[in-house]
Amino acid sequence: MGTKERYESTAAEVARVCERVGRPASEVTLVAVSKTVGPDQVQEAIDGGATNFGENRPDQLVPKADQFTGATWHFIGNIQSRRIRDIVGRAALIHSLFEERHARKIDEVARERGIVQDVLVEVNVSGEESKSGLEPSQVRPMLEVLESLPNVRACGLMTMAPQGSMDVARSTFAGLRELRDQLKPDYPELTELSMGMSEDWAVAIEEGATIVRIGRAIFSETFA
Repeated sequence: MGTKERYESTAAEVARVCERVGRPASEVTLVAVSKTVGPDQVQEAIDGGATNFGENRPDQLVPKADQFTGATWHFIGNIQSRRIRDIVGRAALIHSLFEERHARKIDEVARERGIVQDVLVEVNVSGEESKSGLEPSQVRPMLEVLESLPNVRACGLMTMAPQGSMDVARSTFAGLRELRDQLKPDYPELTELSMGMSEDWAVAIEEGATIVRIGRAIFSETFA
């Protein structure tokens, strides 16, 4: 099975999980995380119907986004101040914002380019030390900062679950959904929940994910 077929299979499985939990498949965006592959496999995924791709390094985002201009690109990695100019505008959505200084730099660059940059606020729901992101209690103050930046638009929240336990993953994803629901009366624009990867995306959809980030299940021949 090649990349095209794996993407088609993954997209069909996403649709089946959505149907099982009573959600239309159109509610969930499948982001093909292409960080480990070159342009040939990106093209194969496009041939299979992929329209959204995720990169975690500017060095990979820049050439791919510039080559595949018809696709929608997401930046899902750690933000570095010196590379923000490479990200803003190329990425339709930045998933991993949690520092105010980066928010202000994104706003500055977006203003120069005459655009509004969509972002997600990254939240460390599980409290795992190896995970980046804000504590849940810090999200509202960050949203207040973002409200003051005219060229940045917060569209939702993002998290990553610890590996190894579906129960812990479910609790993490439910926690992000509950946090979003608590904030939404004051921030109705928070519609997106980016959560779930190759190992746990089905649980994420069950808990309300609107974006799942899947790489190895699409691009790796050995993923099982």
